[in-house]
Amino acid sequence: MMKNFLLAAFISLIAATGVSAQIVKPVKWQFGAKKINKDEAVIFMKATLENGWHIYSQHVDEGGPIKTSFTFTPSGDFTLVGKTAEPKPKVKHEEVFNMDVGYFDKEVVFQQKVKLKKGETTVKGAVEYMACDASQCLPPDEIPFAVAIK
Repeated sequence: MMKNFLLAAFISLIAATGVSAQIVKPVKWQFGAKKINKDEAVIFMKATLENGWHIYSQHVDEGGPIKTSFTFTPSGDFTLVGKTAEPKPKVKHEEVFNMDVGYFDKEVVFQQKVKLKKGETTVKGAVEYMACDASQCLPPDEIPFAVAIK
């Protein structure tokens, strides 16, 4: 009798942890580059979002949600030209933060121009972002990337 009870409790525990271990990944990132000429290239950072999910603009006021941000690993092979560009975000008032915030849903492509100091290199970095839907926000996530420029 006790053995059956322990077995049932163990199975219930495994079943319960199996459900909570389901990882929600509503944002898929893709990275690429295109050479403009022998001295310049553009890094493309594309987010594809599941229906109902959104990420925030790079330009969110203090006290708002976690904004999307890009960091690039310094290298002697290239220099960044300007800031990372983004399309015009949609804007909505979020009561939680008591402010208007810019966001992207479905798909968004960020672009970073680089000046090359040699013909071929790899641009490395990371994107930090927070994904939300109508009922929840996931903890901020950081995705590393490495883009070869040839």
